[in-house]
Amino acid sequence: MRIIATKNYDEMSRAAASLIAAQVLQKPDSVLGLATGSSPIGAYKKLIQWYQAGALDFSACSTLNLDEYVGLTPDNDQSYAYFMRQNLFDHINIKPENLNIPDGTNPDAAGECARYDRVIEAFGGADLQLLGIGRNGHIGFNEPGSVFVRGTNCVQLTQSTIDANKRFFAREEDVPRKAYTMGIGGIMMARRVVLVACGEDKAEAVAKTVSGPITPEVPASILQLHRDFVLIADEAALSQLEK
Repeated sequence: MRIIATKNYDEMSRAAASLIAAQVLQKPDSVLGLATGSSPIGAYKKLIQWYQAGALDFSACSTLNLDEYVGLTPDNDQSYAYFMRQNLFDHINIKPENLNIPDGTNPDAAGECARYDRVIEAFGGADLQLLGIGRNGHIGFNEPGSVFVRGTNCVQLTQSTIDANKRFFAREEDVPRKAYTMGIGGIMMARRVVLVACGEDKAEAVAKTVSGPITPEVPASILQLHRDFVLIADEAALSQLEK
């Protein structure tokens, strides 16, 4: 485990983008595992800037996105497919056929989860998996529970996750209650995992992830066992770690 401490969100974003850029430069056909939410947006902006400056080429890259809401079409402005287009894909030269996101419109949960697992396994996992973390310690939409779920699964979102996401919707009742998410096994297949965290509201989850017991009650704690886990966090998110 490596911890990169930064002063603020901008420094955190630059550090994460630098690791992703280095991955693409070292291996032009990299498989990038990507996350949504507010935490990675700054890193995506940096990557777009560097691409537009001619420093990066994503044309041979493929992607594996972590998750998607069940019931939202890719053109819905709250879907994660839409998020990725708006915040990254539409601004770089990645090929549409190389993008992989769970299909939230597929009503066959078992079939969709099995399909996405086959995609992940065909790549042998991501070369670099970017993660955010929920206040309850979830990664992707793998919520706290009694076991670590290995494969892609259809998750009933917890109220804390619904509360965190309702600001993006007109009404709380509009927030989807289920999502397809890459499982813990798919995340752990990645050659490198980079988790970004910013803000005091993530401090408890970060502390439990880094120094607490490994337990499915804190899904991110499994990352303690990953062979190449990098945590990039600002001072506030690291504030509950022992000095």
